[in-house]
Amino acid sequence: MLNEQFKIFKSGTDIRGVASEGVEGQSVNLTDEMVYKMADGFVLWLSKKLSKKAEDLTISVGRDSRISGPRIVASVTKAFTDDGVKVLDCGLASTPSMFMTTVDLKCDGALQITASHHPFNRNGLKFFTRDGGLEASDIEEILTYAQENETPEKIGGGTVTPTNYMEQYSKNLRDMICREVNAEDYEHPLKGYKIVVDAGNGAGGFYASKVLEPLGADTTGSRYLDPDGMFPNHVPNPENEEAMQSICEAVKESKADLGVIFDTDVDRGGAVDSSGNEINRNRLVAVASAIALEGNDGGTVVTDSITSSGLKTFIEEDLKGKHYRYRRGYKNVINKALELNAQGINCPLAIETSGHAAMRENYFLDDGAYLCTKIIIKMAQLKQQGKELEDLTASLKEPVESKEIRFKIKEKDFREYGEKVIADLEKYAEAQEGWKIADDNREGIRVYFDKDNGDGWFLLRLSVHDPIMPLNIESDTKGGVDIIFNQLNTFLSRYF
Repeated sequence: MLNEQFKIFKSGTDIRGVASEGVEGQSVNLTDEMVYKMADGFVLWLSKKLSKKAEDLTISVGRDSRISGPRIVASVTKAFTDDGVKVLDCGLASTPSMFMTTVDLKCDGALQITASHHPFNRNGLKFFTRDGGLEASDIEEILTYAQENETPEKIGGGTVTPTNYMEQYSKNLRDMICREVNAEDYEHPLKGYKIVVDAGNGAGGFYASKVLEPLGADTTGSRYLDPDGMFPNHVPNPENEEAMQSICEAVKESKADLGVIFDTDVDRGGAVDSSGNEINRNRLVAVASAIALEGNDGGTVVTDSITSSGLKTFIEEDLKGKHYRYRRGYKNVINKALELNAQGINCPLAIETSGHAAMRENYFLDDGAYLCTKIIIKMAQLKQQGKELEDLTASLKEPVESKEIRFKIKEKDFREYGEKVIADLEKYAEAQEGWKIADDNREGIRVYFDKDNGDGWFLLRLSVHDPIMPLNIESDTKGGVDIIFNQLNTFLSRYF
């Protein structure tokens, strides 16, 4: 069992901590010594999993643009080489590309140094094998080895080979665009298109110079392509309002055909159409679903729990697919899709409204660059037919209003308290006239309201990791969110 010192590093299926000074009240705990122990823990875990000696392992290492990245890479590399591991140093790289080194370069494991969209002072370790990202239980095992100072034999003799895998990764994306667009000028299928990129000073700047420009696209007007681990312009996060405003502005100012935006390590993406409208959250899920269900008639799309009613209608009635609404957490969504496919259910896509999108055709890897590439391909294909990308989701009904409120739980056992609130609310909802509990919900409680009672729905759930209960409300009528909340608050005021 993890003690308090090590427990704080476990963040779902990643390891995260404070890696740089600069934020008041947050002292560095992801020290060189701690990173070294964690790297040892990964080698020991991987060695046992694959039944291979440490000196027979090859592990790739990459990082995003955070200022603490080079320091952490040095500590990781020292641990790996002390264990006899062959290290491929991939330098600045995207998280999805690091998984792909286990496919294209046959690495036994891969390690990305990243903390996703979190502030500059934080960083972390994200691990892969050929089977994909690790599970929460695997992270706990690695941290337990670090805690107990269990290490592989320190035989030394490991090697470090600088490896520019991003070149091959970028070429793979270019080849896919050429093949699927199949333009008259095959090598330049994006000639005549203006596509702007906002990388937020993360690791995604390569997408403009290494993927789009060689195919003929005009990327002038792109923003924040240079890596800068202080993120001086905006948070690299497609869910962030300021970030999305930035790429919307870039599209409008440049009169671009499309804009794409990535988070820091490029495992998430979002887009903006030629009118400057966001392709994000429910609309992003709709676009991805339309693409994934081509050739997968009647296929199932797994999403997280907060997707809208209009999206369900779009997937099931317009696309003739099936919508499986599951729990928050991109790993939960991906694992459910894998499970359904193993049961013989045709499920080509797992996607969370945060922008994590994993397609079966791409190893169920959540890859923002792959998703945006598929969107660009679809845009070009539609243009060949005299259509616009916006036509793909023209029938998607989006809510008139939406709101999220986060209630903090003060009780020590927050999970038990949160589960009690949900159980009590379920009983309460059953007794209310005009309230209908959703029969397809798999997280928290989701309740629908008719036109006289707010014309929408709410979802109350317990956060995956934190003592918080997020409440999401949507309505198809102006003023409906307040009507729903006021009814619900009669119950909630007893608990918060």
